[in-house]
Amino acid sequence: MRILYTAMKYDYGRPEQGFSFEHCNFYDSLVHMGHDILYFDFMTMLKERGRESMNRRIAEVAKTEQPDLMFSVLFKDELDPLTVRALSHERGVTTVNWFCDDHWRFDNFTCRWAPCFTWSVTTAASALPKYESLKYRNVIKSQWACNHFLYKKREDDLRYDVTFVGQPHGNRRQVIKTLQDAGINVLTWGNGWDSGRISQEHMIDVFGRSRINLNLANSSVPVGENPERCHSSIMTPGYAFRRRVAKVLDRVPFGGQVKAWGKTLRRPTTTSEADLSETAVLDRPGGIYSEQIKGRNFEIPGCGGFLLTGGADNIEEYYQDGREVVIFHDDDELIDKIRYYLAHDEERSAIAQAGYERTLREHTYVHRFREIFTTMGFSGAASWPSESGMGTRSGVTEEVT
Repeated sequence: MRILYTAMKYDYGRPEQGFSFEHCNFYDSLVHMGHDILYFDFMTMLKERGRESMNRRIAEVAKTEQPDLMFSVLFKDELDPLTVRALSHERGVTTVNWFCDDHWRFDNFTCRWAPCFTWSVTTAASALPKYESLKYRNVIKSQWACNHFLYKKREDDLRYDVTFVGQPHGNRRQVIKTLQDAGINVLTWGNGWDSGRISQEHMIDVFGRSRINLNLANSSVPVGENPERCHSSIMTPGYAFRRRVAKVLDRVPFGGQVKAWGKTLRRPTTTSEADLSETAVLDRPGGIYSEQIKGRNFEIPGCGGFLLTGGADNIEEYYQDGREVVIFHDDDELIDKIRYYLAHDEERSAIAQAGYERTLREHTYVHRFREIFTTMGFSGAASWPSESGMGTRSGVTEEVT
């Protein structure tokens, strides 16, 4: 297909921080599948042209180039809803947006934007009734995955025992300290840790060369706080506010309470505990929500790494616990499982291999896009690309300026 690809090219729109999650996963997979891409980096163009001129430009490109599809990953309100509606409903362009944060952002964001698009993709099963309440029928339930064209298995010897890559928001510092106090050496990377941020290539190397890769759950935020105000990252919703909460809770004894922002915050005593009367974990059924599956849940196994992860919403639908990944539910179980799997190399390696094979078999973005495009009715989508020609033809990319 000829796809008008509308998303951020750089992380937060900042070239100095490298490519964005969208670029490394969505764009890279689509071009490797052989699709021809008209690349509309709306964040860069917004800075260069301003919002009104940028939206005129996307309408011009859609009219002159006549793409088969406009694939978007919105960040905030950079696009004009009237422009998107006109493309979808008046000019006959098939449009689709991948909504990344429907677990927590539907009521403040998605409900306004979904009706503008021909189709919407969500990773949140909990959002499906909300789409239905809008009488919006063209919603596709999908999930994060692994871009196996980029994330590769390492054949080198294992270098690290226990690692974590991610920002230290919420109770993550507490979890790492608990492990260190138990005598477990954990290496950490990411903005906010002393070691700092690492490159994409370094991260992939860490995933493949760690005996145990940790995936830690999200933190909690006070009930009534508007998470829309907190949005700063596609993969870490509410990071700015979470960071403020974490700084306050770092000064509170485990299990203690403090008043802040007119709310009572309670520092949990384990990674799974939260005071649900005063402090909410985003997205649990009934308005307080279970932890969201992240890209890490697929990327680490896709690198052949052993994944030890906190429980997440329906993760057992994607991997078998104890056979393809390992799930923990509290601090004590986390410590016990780290010690066990560091001492049982063959069992740990077998789980990592099984997770790797399951990822390549079912959980790549090729699988996701095939299902999405087939549902949308694109002819032949179920075989894009053919298994025999996987990745042998890359599509053509044309930067829109």
